[in-house]
Amino acid sequence: MVRIEQANVEDIPQMADLLAILFSEEAEFTPDRERQMRGLQMIIQSPERGSIFIATEEGEVVGMTSLLFTISTAKGSQVCWLEDMIVHPDWRNQGIGGRLLQYAVNYARSQGMARITLLTDRSSEGSIRFYTRHGFQPSEMAPLRLHL
Repeated sequence: MVRIEQANVEDIPQMADLLAILFSEEAEFTPDRERQMRGLQMIIQSPERGSIFIATEEGEVVGMTSLLFTISTAKGSQVCWLEDMIVHPDWRNQGIGGRLLQYAVNYARSQGMARITLLTDRSSEGSIRFYTRHGFQPSEMAPLRLHL
């Protein structure tokens, strides 16, 4: 039975494996195991920055997502970004992604977050359908990046 729970440092290698799959599927990113492991560790070791949730089956991490916390002056409240949502391809279409997403949404609500924002590839119609099915709405905002 698949369990959803908060990740810990022991889960980092398996989560890095999942991020390699995710970043191979996304247009803007490429996998870099060292960077991904460092980023995951930064989140886990600083719970005020965010939380990572995993779906596990008999000790195997089969899915993950993370919430990164910030403050919105528009909302006058704490808000979060949904980051790095991935279910291993062998485990897709079993409802795990929906359960993982709902777990993260419930957690955000319980922490008093006023909004969850996420980015997904414009060309990923399946991802867009998944998120809209779960209540997310398109935004008129356009992401821009400055790499430092």
